[in-house]
Amino acid sequence: MAHVLETGFEIMDNDNPNGSPRVRGYNIINGKLRQASDGETFESRNPAWLEDCLGEFPQSTREDVHDALDAARKAFDNWSSTPAPTRGQIIGNMGRLLMDYKDDIVKLETREIGKTLKESSGEVQEAIDTCLFFQSEGRRLYGQTVNSELPDKELFTYRRPLGVCGIINACNFPAAVPFWKMIPAIMCGNTCVWKSPQDSPLLSFMLTRIMHEAGLPNGVINLVHGRGSGAGQYLVDSADEGMVDKISFTGSTAVGKMIGETCGRNLISCSLELGGKNPLVVMPSASIDNAVEGAYWAAFGTAGQRCTSLGNLIVHKDVFDEFMDKFMAKVEGTRIGDALRHDDVLYGPMLSERYAEDFLVGLEMCESDGATKLWGEGSITDENKPANFLGEAGDGVYMWPHVYSDVTEDMDCFHEEIFGPVVTVVKADSFEHALHLANASPYGLSSACYTNDRLEAYRFKTGIKAGMTGINNSTTGAEAHLPFGGVKGSGNGTRESGIWVIEAYSYWHAVNDELSGKLQLAQMDVDEIHIEEAEADYGSLA
Repeated sequence: MAHVLETGFEIMDNDNPNGSPRVRGYNIINGKLRQASDGETFESRNPAWLEDCLGEFPQSTREDVHDALDAARKAFDNWSSTPAPTRGQIIGNMGRLLMDYKDDIVKLETREIGKTLKESSGEVQEAIDTCLFFQSEGRRLYGQTVNSELPDKELFTYRRPLGVCGIINACNFPAAVPFWKMIPAIMCGNTCVWKSPQDSPLLSFMLTRIMHEAGLPNGVINLVHGRGSGAGQYLVDSADEGMVDKISFTGSTAVGKMIGETCGRNLISCSLELGGKNPLVVMPSASIDNAVEGAYWAAFGTAGQRCTSLGNLIVHKDVFDEFMDKFMAKVEGTRIGDALRHDDVLYGPMLSERYAEDFLVGLEMCESDGATKLWGEGSITDENKPANFLGEAGDGVYMWPHVYSDVTEDMDCFHEEIFGPVVTVVKADSFEHALHLANASPYGLSSACYTNDRLEAYRFKTGIKAGMTGINNSTTGAEAHLPFGGVKGSGNGTRESGIWVIEAYSYWHAVNDELSGKLQLAQMDVDEIHIEEAEADYGSLA
């Protein structure tokens, strides 16, 4: 199979230092390739090798977003009336095409956002799994037939689509998360306008092209590129203008609150999957080596740039020294570098330069709080790099792994999410104290507890205030058939993935079908059932 970027994509040149093509990207509105209405563009660059420009993309205007919303609105009637099994078949085609193109998508994702090839492969597989799961849901959008309290009457419930959905996701999971959102949305009969992440526009462009190749009608999914403060804001503002029926957002809690406020005052649905300060508890009964592996991956996989990454590492005082000795040995040996040029790296660069800048601000908070730095020296440079950094540090945007100990509940760094390779370590006096600490942050996305005491495991999973919990497993990881999402500052209670997400993209329609040919009024025309008192001879029961 030809490389997907060489099949129907406009190659600008191959002047990048690695010889990779530079692509001209477009918005996709009603199935047509469109530049921004004012001609403005931005570039996507490889964070592992900043000289590598992946392409040039439209900086979408409000007019462009409105055109996309109009296209989605016009496509809604035909798409929502398409039989759900047919919609499912198209979604299944998407999954099979993702399989065909998987190697190309994986390499592109690693090039565009710096993930390791293994992580990118797992994420694309999640998108495939989502398609195959929801293909079959096209035959299971069940309603109910309900008995009426009146004769000659039938009652039914049906799932109905909401309408036009605005989709906004972060760039750390640029393949899986938009499929988590858009696949159930279109399965339910909705149409979508997708504002691609600013730092992964080429991957978004590729995925949208693949969705159309699968047989998706024009206008069902429309893609617009641009900044969150530009195209993303225009999409959210469209709720005030009555142009969108739902917003689904993955990103920061601060932005999520703003979106929730806009949707709330317009009485439209929103799904908010937000930040986390995810706790991982280690108890004395745990397998320490297993707990070290889980905590190390949870903290530093994807350079700590997952919403489910480990935030507060809470270790019982009785095993604190043993655990930290083993944990720090792994941290100090971390292999970091460009996964396209070096094998067996744990993590690569930050997602982009702007994520790196925000991360450094977070480290300043740890320093000002007075936490004890055990490891980490900020940005990796040619003059300041750990022993196991591979390659030329000046090529990209890389960060040391950071560990801060002696963190207490009154510190800001205990409560605030720091998006990047850092973990804050807290010592617990008892299980009860550990559970208290695990619940003490304003977030409630993911959590974990390492223990071989079954009562502790039970008390943790029943006492934790979080949307997801791992027992003897890390804070990260999701499967396509389980609900994903959080509580407290981590979301508004909606869920991604599995059958539960269907609730977020449909509403219940109750139908009362009168067959009697006359008006029958519920509660008023129902025959009363009278209870007749009977005299009982209790003596005969002796």
